[in-house]
Amino acid sequence: MSQVNLLPPELRQRQRLRRLTSLVVLAGVGLLAVVGLFYVLQVMNLGRVEEQLLAQESRNADLQAVIDELQPFADLQTALQRKRDLTDVVFANEVSWSGFLRDISRLIPSDAYLTDLTGSLNVATASQGEPPEEGSAGLIGSISFNGLARDIDCLAVWLTRLEQVAGWVNPWAASAQLAEAESGVSAYQFSGSVDLSQDAVTKRGSRGGEPQ
Repeated sequence: MSQVNLLPPELRQRQRLRRLTSLVVLAGVGLLAVVGLFYVLQVMNLGRVEEQLLAQESRNADLQAVIDELQPFADLQTALQRKRDLTDVVFANEVSWSGFLRDISRLIPSDAYLTDLTGSLNVATASQGEPPEEGSAGLIGSISFNGLARDIDCLAVWLTRLEQVAGWVNPWAASAQLAEAESGVSAYQFSGSVDLSQDAVTKRGSRGGEPQ
């Protein structure tokens, strides 16, 4: 059986409009509720972040106080390191001349003696905080000598022994002439030298010569 709506069309139109308006209002209320909830959550998150920020600032202040207390020790450490660096520069390529004299007395044959002995360094002088530089071929200096030997074999032994010392290289005799001493005993008057390599530098001098 069919149903017939006897209401006027205008009334039906107003009913549909009221229902649509109610739906729009409900949707608006729901949207406002969602926005309100989101706002409340953001406010709560902001509160937590502010609390964390305050706590971190407090920790930072405590750490800064500790840093301020330790700063004098850091300044002392910096000053000490600066002095060590300066010492390394001053003693760069240092050699032990007293040790050289000891080695000379130990190595010279019993049938020879020295009349003159000179040691020298040919490294550049340190300037502007830079360590001295080595000479050519890595040589840092030399020892020159003059003396008397009973014979050529004695002189050869002397030159051979010079190479046994660490850092002593290229021993050679510049001249060797047979001469008669005042006592009437003939001997060879000789002169020569031996070069000094980086191995002749002391431990303290080696630290100063290392690249920074």
